[in-house]
Amino acid sequence: MEIPKIFESEYRFCLILWEKEPIRSSELVALCRERLGWKPTTTYTVIKRLSERGILKNENSIVSSLITKEEVQAAEIDEMVEKRFEGSIPAFLAAFTKRRRLSEKEIDEVQEMIDRYRGGEEP
Repeated sequence: MEIPKIFESEYRFCLILWEKEPIRSSELVALCRERLGWKPTTTYTVIKRLSERGILKNENSIVSSLITKEEVQAAEIDEMVEKRFEGSIPAFLAAFTKRRRLSEKEIDEVQEMIDRYRGGEEP
């Protein structure tokens, strides 16, 4: 399934939704006003737009996501790796680790992921 592109302001909205879902649209409006400084019309417009794109559903004024945070993050990384690193994960990791030193714990976690992948498990 192709994950629709979620823009930055929509992502900040989705972070609130993922934290609180399922949630009444009126409660979501109040949270977006408090956390994002949005007017109610802005929140309702975003709900409608994301619903039309298959990112969330709004049934009987109850809003819930159709796509997980992890799916959105994975799609963003896939797009970035394709665009900036010609699809090369090693090139991506090399660039990433040039700018940020990994802790021993992070190195262990990455190694565990690689080991699980080699063993045929889901990452």
